[in-house]
Amino acid sequence: MEIRVYTQNEQAKGHFGDGEIVENKPIGFPHEGSVVKRVGPLFYWAWAKSLQTFEIPLHPHSGFEILSYVLKGTVGHRDTLGNLQQVTTGGAQIMQTGSGAYHAEELGKDTEMFQIWFEPHLAKTTKTPPTYNQYDHEEFPSETTDGVSVKSIIGSQAPISLVTDSSMKDIAIPAGKAFSLELPAGYAHAVVVVEGRGNILGSEQSATANTGDFVVVSTEAAETITYQAKDDAPLRLVLIQVPLEVDYPLYRK
Repeated sequence: MEIRVYTQNEQAKGHFGDGEIVENKPIGFPHEGSVVKRVGPLFYWAWAKSLQTFEIPLHPHSGFEILSYVLKGTVGHRDTLGNLQQVTTGGAQIMQTGSGAYHAEELGKDTEMFQIWFEPHLAKTTKTPPTYNQYDHEEFPSETTDGVSVKSIIGSQAPISLVTDSSMKDIAIPAGKAFSLELPAGYAHAVVVVEGRGNILGSEQSATANTGDFVVVSTEAAETITYQAKDDAPLRLVLIQVPLEVDYPLYRK
């Protein structure tokens, strides 16, 4: 197994307009400077923060499954499919862009969001009609055990199901507590530390991660991975599980 921690200095940077929206990118586009180019079919991950209300104008997408997850604030969406929607803290928008559509996003002042691209078999998905759906925070199932809250965003227990083999959780761990999760053989955890500081523990390796760090845990054999908050502060993680390899060609970035 391997645990790699990438600080914000190792992640790509981006912005929109004159800096109304700034981005840190755990997984960036080519030439943006991110150390991590992809994790299996996890193609792109940006943490966007708006300094004032700003709209990213209509622009095209096709093939990819694109998730916008609102950490705080408000994100508006409009597209050429006729959708005009808005989602707030804890909510998500998902575009399965298929044969292609244009969309625009408006971030309210002081909004923070993740935009994450998953890569299915593009030769197949580009032949399917595009779709858009959104979900409010209350529509995602959440379980709390020993103070640890686990919100399921993508996966068998969640309202969002993608073509790309993936699952996604938002995990809040109180100070001094821990959460363990099975990592199947041949899969990876891709994790952004939203808040706090903690330890990532495997059978052969451990690491410490802080707010803003991007952690990639991979294994060739099934492994139990433990995420542990430090004693003095809670730890919040957004965790995506994807296979390291897929049985279709991936886009060459």
